Formats: sequence, C-alpha cells, structure tokens
Amino acid sequence: METVVKRKLYEGMFLVDSAQAADWDATKAVLEGVLKRANAEILEMKKWDDRRLAYEINKKARGAYILCYFNADCDKIHDVEKAVQLSEQIMRVLILNTEQMSEDDMKRDTPAMKAEKEVAAAEEARAARTAEAAEGAEAAPAVEGDEAAATVEAAEEFKESGETEGSDAGEASMKKEFGNGKL
Repeated sequence: METVVKRKLYEGMFLVDSAQAADWDATKAVLEGVLKRANAEILEMKKWDDRRLAYEINKKARGAYILCYFNADCDKIHDVEKAVQLSEQIMRVLILNTEQMSEDDMKRDTPAMKAEKEVAAAEEARAARTAEAAEGAEAAPAVEGDEAAATVEAAEEFKESGETEGSDAGEASMKKEFGNGKL
C-alpha cells in the first residue's frame, strides 16, 4: 500500500548577506534552486527587509530577509533545511506551516516595499515642488516688472504735480502710494 503525502503551504524566511541580496536575480536563483531540489512549487518570493543583525553570523553584521511562500511535501522540508545548512549563500532559514494563509496575505506589502513606495512618493513630491518653484520664478519677473512700471508712473505724476522733493504733501502722497516710503 502506497502512502499519500499531502503538499502543504509553507512560509520560509531566508536570511542572506546584504551584499549578496543587492543582486536580486542571483539571490532568487539560489533560493529557487534549493526549493526546486525539494520539488517545491514557489507561489511568491519577495525581499522582506534589510536589517542589522542582533549578533554576527559568518562575520556579517547585516542581513537581508527574503520571504517565500511555497507548496511542498511535508517530508521534503528537512531536505530544504539541510540544503540551507550546506549553502554558503544562505545564512539561516525558518520554515513554518501556513495552511491558513490566504492569497491576499501573501500579496501584502513587506517593510522593504513600503519603504520603496515612501521614497518614490517623497521624490515625486520634491519634483512637484521644484516644478512649482520654477513656475513661480517665471511668473515673478512679470510681477516685478509691473511694480517697476507703477513706480515710474508715480514718479512722473510726482514731477508733474510740481511738488518739491522735501514737501510734506509729496511725502504723504508717496507714502500713501507705496506705504511708508518703500519704493
């Protein structure tokens, strides 16, 4: 009589060196190789976060956590853990049975994804502020030109009125026109 082994959903958190994780394609290939040897079906794989380690592992102070959801036979999990122990690229692994995990839970943003979105939003806001400032700079000379034309007109009116430079009436009209003598 043959024993039927049921494939279950597992969540694996793999810890790799941060420098190695910078090359996502190579890191993903290593993890896929380990899981394929165990006949696992990968459902989702993403970088969870890059963090400082509580203690050094293999003389590394930082590590990148890779979150992976996969279906595999329960008797093959030991093979995955053994392959990780033999691997020089993967520092640690934690594999949990997650049968209750929904597909929406698997698609949820990781801390690394949230940080990337925040950086992109900040850069977009900075670009918008720069564009607004550039538009404001283009409009500002027109306003300054209008103020200069008003000043010239006021000076011409002042000369035509025949008021002398030091007269109180002339100073009062200029203050009224430009506020406290500011030209």
